[in-house]
Parts: sequence; C-alpha cells; structure tokens
Amino acid sequence: MTLDELAFLLSPEGQKWLAAAAVIPITPQNHLQIASQLRQNLLPQQAQAVLETVLLRQLGTVKFSRAAEMYFVREALEQASSESVAAHRAQRFFAAGFEHIADLGCGIGGDALALAAQAHVIGVELDSVRLAMAQENVRVYGRAAHFRPLQSDLLELSPLPVQACFFDPARRDEYGRRLFSVHDYQPPLSLIDRWRGKMMGTAVKVSPGVNYAELPEDAEIELISLNGDVKGAVLWFGDLHSGVNRRATLLPDGSTLTNADLPSAPIPTSEPLKYLYEPDKAIIRAHLVEALAYQLDACKLSDDIAYLTSATAQATPFARCFAIEDSFPFQLKRLRHYLRQHDIGQVTVKKRGSPLEPDALRHQLRLKGSQHRIIFLTQVKGETAVLIGHEINHEQ
Repeated sequence: MTLDELAFLLSPEGQKWLAAAAVIPITPQNHLQIASQLRQNLLPQQAQAVLETVLLRQLGTVKFSRAAEMYFVREALEQASSESVAAHRAQRFFAAGFEHIADLGCGIGGDALALAAQAHVIGVELDSVRLAMAQENVRVYGRAAHFRPLQSDLLELSPLPVQACFFDPARRDEYGRRLFSVHDYQPPLSLIDRWRGKMMGTAVKVSPGVNYAELPEDAEIELISLNGDVKGAVLWFGDLHSGVNRRATLLPDGSTLTNADLPSAPIPTSEPLKYLYEPDKAIIRAHLVEALAYQLDACKLSDDIAYLTSATAQATPFARCFAIEDSFPFQLKRLRHYLRQHDIGQVTVKKRGSPLEPDALRHQLRLKGSQHRIIFLTQVKGETAVLIGHEINHEQ
C-alpha cells in the first residue's frame, strides 16, 4: 500500500467503500465477486486497497478489539503483538512511573497504542505508510494526543530525550524468512547499546526461540503465552528489570513463574506415576520446568524431556494435567492391540523426545472403536515409551 492509497481509504469516499465491502464477511466463495464489484467503481489500486484492508481487519480481530476500524499491511499485522500482550508489557512501564517513552520500530502501532494509554509516546518508524497507520490506529483507541510520529532510520537516529524506550526490531528478512540470531535482526540487537546508557528503562521484543547465549548478561527475559500459546518474548533492562533473570507469564490471568522459584537440588526422574503434567510452552522456553516440578512436588519422566509426573493431581495455571491409564515401552503391535482391547478409535497424539510423526502413527494404528484417549510418545528415563490417558479438568 502507498500513502496515496491510504489517503484514499481515509477520505469520505474511501470510508464509504470500506463500510460497503465489510457488510458481508469476505470468504473464498465471494472474494472474486466483491473484488469485481470494487474494480467496476474504483481505480485498480483503490479497489485493491479497500479489499485488502477489509480482509486484514477480519484477520485482525484475533489480535485487536477495534480491528474493524484499524489499518494494516499484512506483514506488519502478522508481526504485531496482540492487544492483551502489548497491554501487559505496557503495565511494567507504567508501574515504573515512565511518562515519556520512545517506541522504536513502532510498525502499525500495536505497542504504541498500549503505551499511549498512560504515557506520551514517540513512535519511530522508517516506513511512511506504517507510521501513518500507527498514527491512525492510536487515534482509533482515543489516544492520539499521547502519540507523536517520527519518521527516521534507527541506525542513524540519536537517542531521544525520553525516560524509556521499547525496541521492536524486524525478525524476518525481506523475503519473510525468520531471523533467529539477534545479530541478524533488522536493526540488530546491538543498536540498543547506545540507547540504554541514556534511558532509565529499556525493553526489547525478541523471538521466543532466542538463543540465550546471545543475550546481554544484565537482561531479564520474559516469555509470554496467551491461552497456552507463546506469543512473544521481551528483554527488560534498567528500572524495568524486576530482579530475576528469567520469567514466564501466562495471560490472560497473569500467573508468573521465575528463576527465583527454582529448587536448590535437581528434580529426580521417575517411572510414570498416576498423573502427567504438560507445562505451558512459556514455562519450557523460559527453562523453568524444574521450578514447576518443585511447586507440584513432581518428578521428570526423563532428564531432558519437559513432561512431569506425580502421584497427585493439582490445579495449576502453568500446566495441563492428565490421568495416566497405562504406559509401556513403545511397540507398534503392542500399542495397536491395547487400543483395540480398550475400544479406543480416536486418539490425540502428543510427543516429546520421540522421532515418530503423529499423523504417520495414527495411520499405522488402524483405529477402530468408540473411545477417545491421548497418546504421549516420549521417553522414560531415556528409553522410548508410550503413555495413554485423558485430561483432567479441575474446573469441573
């Protein structure tokens, strides 16, 4: 999208066509018909801008409560944090008392609109279209008075006169491929070095799969999951650092576990007991499985496998709990016989530490029966094993 196309969308005529195109949700079945109608009445680039905006607004509802009024480019929407995750991060800035914040690489404004809820924000972005969208999106949330756009190249920009900054580097290259090393981010993580010395607090959005060995020693890393899916990781520095090195936070309830919760002695391994716990992915990526095991009085199934087992079932926000009905060394013939014997014709296959592919195994099992069970392909004390059970719902 170009600035001219965005200007058309913001005009009274553009608003009219956006409203008309959004009356009926766009689907694969009606996409061509709606596109044809738009092209009959608008210039090709205007028609495309309307169609793409309506489509992206539909997709954006997963992340933003006011997506139906916002403006996106596809790549920026994919990269943007969801509203709840951005609000969670912004709360740490507010708790530290920061009233003037720079959002470096603000994109379409997903974090800026959260920060602008209580602070004055300078949104820095090189791409003029994304910056204009950020300004409009912050306005949609009623926070335009707290946002000032600044088009600039971060590689050339000197630190701004603010109390804190939030840095969101691109983690994909120009071809959409993921960048795994912080040295390859665009701009690289090292850019923040010249900002940190002039800021009271600094935060950096990084990939959840970041290599810990690449991170500065004085960083706190927080892994954030939303409804069980890891949605991001952030590094905290200065006054934003909470005093721990690693943290896992689960949204929407905000439950958190840190390296301060780790036990002093290693967690032992055990044969499968009555219950199995599957830790939230944020717990795993924050390297806090042993902290959870200590909290649950649980053991590991194997030293390097993130499944825990216990004789008791406890409600915890940090893991799903399953009752184990049986376990044995993995043998296809034995597993197939067990499922038939117990009338199990539907299975959910989970795996950790197993080379087997769930879809291929499901085909080989030749399932027949009326019951459903969960199959865990894993290791027990280093040996390949299969566990069979069902989930425990503590809310029932």
